[in-house]
Amino acid sequence: MTIKPMGDRVLVKMEQIQEKTAGGIFIPQTAQEKTQIAHVLEIGDDETIKVKKGDRVMYDKYAGTSVKTDGEEYLILHMSDILAIID
Repeated sequence: MTIKPMGDRVLVKMEQIQEKTAGGIFIPQTAQEKTQIAHVLEIGDDETIKVKKGDRVMYDKYAGTSVKTDGEEYLILHMSDILAIID
């Protein structure tokens, strides 16, 4: 399935967070904090969008709509929820 965001929305895939601490302790999925860094996969058609496909971005912690398709989890964000582009 193809997801194409509309307007000022951006489709991102969250980065996987480490499952072990530096000391080697395993952190279960339920105890892991939600990552706030993602890769931009698709962008809407609004001219105010300041990111492009392939950018790595930081977004607001509780922002977006979670979407699951083909066993993968994605997030649809408003452009205003994106805090920074990470180089």
